[in-house]
Amino acid sequence: MRSVKRKDTAPELAVRRYLHAVGIRFRLHVADLPGHPDIVAPRRHTVVFVNGCFWHGHGCAHGRVPAKTHTAFWAAKIAANRARDKRKRAALRALGWHVETIWECECGKAGKLAALGRRMLAR
Repeated sequence: MRSVKRKDTAPELAVRRYLHAVGIRFRLHVADLPGHPDIVAPRRHTVVFVNGCFWHGHGCAHGRVPAKTHTAFWAAKIAANRARDKRKRAALRALGWHVETIWECECGKAGKLAALGRRMLAR
């Protein structure tokens, strides 16, 4: 698992390119905030997490727990990741931030990125 990238993944780069193209300026991986959000737009008081479907347990085809290999380990790991994500989102909301999550499978869909951009521009 050490070889799995945490920063500058292809889905994250796609979201960053889109947000920059529509005029939203942001900072990356701010260590001062809970959860080290992938994208932080301070002027809009919004943070964006770009989550991998497998690692964060999304309900799509890519988010399924392996059925044959180390099933108990993966189920526990993904459940812990989801619980941690929930705690970090709650902590950010308590600090007054708007929290957006976009999934890996949604990053290639123009409609999902456009909706994210519209929500952020409205703030």
